[in-house]
This record gives sequence, C-alpha cells and structure tokens, in this order.
Amino acid sequence: MKAIHFGVILMLLSSLTTPAVNAAGDIEAGKAKSAVCAACHGVDGNSSNATWPSLAGQHAGYLVKQLEDFKSGDRPDPTMQGMAMLLNEQDMMNVAAYYESQKMKPVAFDGEMLELGENIYRGGITDASVAACMSCHAPTGLGNGPAGWPALRSQHPQYLVSQLNKFKAGTRANDAGLMMRNVAKRMSDKEIEAVSNYIAGIQ
Repeated sequence: MKAIHFGVILMLLSSLTTPAVNAAGDIEAGKAKSAVCAACHGVDGNSSNATWPSLAGQHAGYLVKQLEDFKSGDRPDPTMQGMAMLLNEQDMMNVAAYYESQKMKPVAFDGEMLELGENIYRGGITDASVAACMSCHAPTGLGNGPAGWPALRSQHPQYLVSQLNKFKAGTRANDAGLMMRNVAKRMSDKEIEAVSNYIAGIQ
C-alpha cells in the first residue's frame, strides 16, 4: 500500500515537473525518417543487439523527450546526439509516432533471479526505501505515457542494467526530480540485474 501511495505522489510531482509533449506525428513520415535508425534499433523498433534499446511500442512523448535531451546534451551520448541533431521537432514527433505504433517482441532474459526481480518490481525494497517499480511503470510494464514514464516491457535486460547503472552513477541525469537516480543508488548490483531480467520477461 505504501508503495502504491508513493507512486501516486510521484505521478502528481511528475505532472508538475515534466512538460507535456505533443507527440502527434505522422507515422508514415516517421517510418521513412527512421530508416537511418534501423541499423541499431531494428526496422520495426525491435533491436537485435542487447546493448541498444528496443523502441517498438514506446510512448511517443517519452521518445520525443529523449531525442530532445540527446540533442541538447541533457542526456549525454555522442552517437545519439549526432543523430538527434539531424532531426527537427516535427521529425522527432514523426519518428516517435512510428515507433509507438510498432509491436513489441519478446527478448531473451536470464530466469535465475526472477523471484527476486518480481519482488522488487511489484513490492519494492522496503529496507532501502525503494518503491515498487510498477507504481510508475505499471503492473504490465507498459509505463504511463501522460506522466512521461516509459514502457519497460520487452526491453533488453542488458540495456536496462546499463541505464540503471548510469542513473546510479549520476552519468544519466535527465530524470524528473531525481526519481530514477534516487531509486538506482539504493539498489545493489544483484538487485539491478534481477529486476532488469524480470522486467524483460513481463508478458
């Protein structure tokens, strides 16, 4: 109950700190523009390389924000900054609309620590004051588009681990209100690995 209540509070805070994004883009135009993205993220947004994220089914508003953050340098990544610099605002909305329209595909994950991962995702880590992941990312792993919280389901666990570690180290800092940084810094390497693999397998 506490985790769910905390999630409601975070939702209210996020609505105050994260500007709404009008991500009403043209899917066909986005498909054409995304051709250059396919080498890393897959033609349909399902990446075949576990170090690169799958974008299929991701909320368009979230994708637009990430592209804007790459472009501005708020989310440091030399490769993605270069790619984002080629896109104007309408291009971003179009590409985001295309990827949002695509279907997520299952990915490989390690089943060794699924019980621990499920406990963290659905119940949090009480001793470390870590709220349940599902309070923001939903029991289904599909996130919350209006609040700006991404879908995590069918994401490569290796990619999730890398992003949680970046939040933990503070090298990724484009989360509203330090939310992800505060969560990740309270998690052990084992807990990060376990919850990442559980998330990857949510169906």
